[in-house]
Amino acid sequence: MAAAVSGPEEAAEGQEPLLSPGDAEEEEEEEGESRDVVETQEHYKSRWRSIWIMYLTMFLSSVGFSIVIMSVWPYLQKIDPTADASFLGWIIASYSIGQMVASPLFGLWSNYRPRREPLVVSTAISVAANCLYAYVHVPHSHNKYYMLTARALVGFGAGNVAVVRSYIAGATSLMERTSAMANTSACQAVGFILGPVFQTCFTLIGEEGITWKLVHLQLNMYTAPVLFGALLGVINIILIFAIFREHRVDDMGRQCKSINFEGEESGVLNQDAEGNIDHIAVVAINFLFFVILFVFAVFETIATPLTMDMYSWTRKEAVFYNGIILSVIGIESVIVFMVVKMLSKRTGERAILHGGLLIVLVGFFILLPWGKKLPNIQWQEIKNNSIPRTTSIEMLMPFWGLEAMQLPSNCTVEPVGCPVTQSWCLNTPMIYLAQYISSDILIGLGYPVCNVMSYTLYSKILGPKPQGVYMGWLTASGSGARILGPVFVSQIYTHLGPRWAFSLICGVVVVSLLLLEIVYKRLIAFSVRYGRMQEENC
Repeated sequence: MAAAVSGPEEAAEGQEPLLSPGDAEEEEEEEGESRDVVETQEHYKSRWRSIWIMYLTMFLSSVGFSIVIMSVWPYLQKIDPTADASFLGWIIASYSIGQMVASPLFGLWSNYRPRREPLVVSTAISVAANCLYAYVHVPHSHNKYYMLTARALVGFGAGNVAVVRSYIAGATSLMERTSAMANTSACQAVGFILGPVFQTCFTLIGEEGITWKLVHLQLNMYTAPVLFGALLGVINIILIFAIFREHRVDDMGRQCKSINFEGEESGVLNQDAEGNIDHIAVVAINFLFFVILFVFAVFETIATPLTMDMYSWTRKEAVFYNGIILSVIGIESVIVFMVVKMLSKRTGERAILHGGLLIVLVGFFILLPWGKKLPNIQWQEIKNNSIPRTTSIEMLMPFWGLEAMQLPSNCTVEPVGCPVTQSWCLNTPMIYLAQYISSDILIGLGYPVCNVMSYTLYSKILGPKPQGVYMGWLTASGSGARILGPVFVSQIYTHLGPRWAFSLICGVVVVSLLLLEIVYKRLIAFSVRYGRMQEENC
């Protein structure tokens, strides 16, 4: 995009595009409106301090999901022995359900009120929910339902993701947008990576830990992570009050006011908001984003049962090795987010999104079974029906949810291999480890590219219009994908096998590529669509 933008270099060198409020008034008197005002250096610094607070909020939101995910199952068994694996699936899904419900609501709120309000309220809900999680052991009955409520409320608080992204979209110019969105996604990815790391550190406290009878608090390896998350949430609220300010700039980086104005900045109403949003492009991006998160949820969920069936790994081995693989993919994603910022300036967001989808398609195509060698068969199932196998509800859970599952007392050796009760095991070739690793690398490359480009294009299509509700729907579509993805793969994989499961995924990605080709010319910035800016790489 060709745009006049004040950046760190300009601020540092003191170049003249930065005008004082007095200069802006003179410009307005001379030309009738202050359309030549970019921003003061003070405004620039305040704006980016606020954006960094949004990065922190995004990081804490993802930490809130991942910091307890490995310990949910053993903690659930400890506080309520009546809970089974089926209920664990609901607890895992409750986070996404809560976020799906809350995102449009917080987005709508942020369209008409200062964003500080939904940010503080949503973070406070997450803090309270984490505290509730730490006390779910106290009631004498129905403990599992208290845990379900706590995790759903944590997800509800995470609905502020829509507010965060809508603020960043409104507080950045088109030239800054891709970089800011990439940084936001990188913070989210780092949060998902570090959450389990924090959980691992807290395991040193032990299962019993310390008990304060006065307040009925047990500080142990299960409760310490959520209390740590609550502390981070309180710090986040303090920083929102102390540092966060409402800022808005138009697509070319010029100051303007919005409904969120609190008297904290000067500027003029954004006259560039005149015009209608291309709703076909909006719906298309929502669909593409749903597909992107859907296929990644499938990939994440299938890791444990697939490797157990194909390579005769035990549950412990599958959790350990896949944990390492997904951690490496997380690091790969952060690197990709950084590279995408530079690459988009050369090729544009649409081309990168197209390339990302192609990489994901190749990644799943590689996973299709080839050759003639069959996986090792778990024949023990015929001889002893009491020997457990990976059920569809277990496949519903993320790979880490299986870590603490134990074998029944009448089974001394864990059976390994592809269960013969899955009829496809007898005629479907195995997926070689080299295929699996290659697929992991490609999907780990394509997913972050598609993720950040979807958000960037979406915010540019919406332009200067209030984006809260729209970002809420985009977040909700992603949450819905994370719910439906595991359900889809658990059913198709169990009954039809990996060939059908991955073929259908490839088909879905092909449909997405066709849709992208159809709407390709419509995926342009609002200002470009109405001729207010010239298109270069949009």
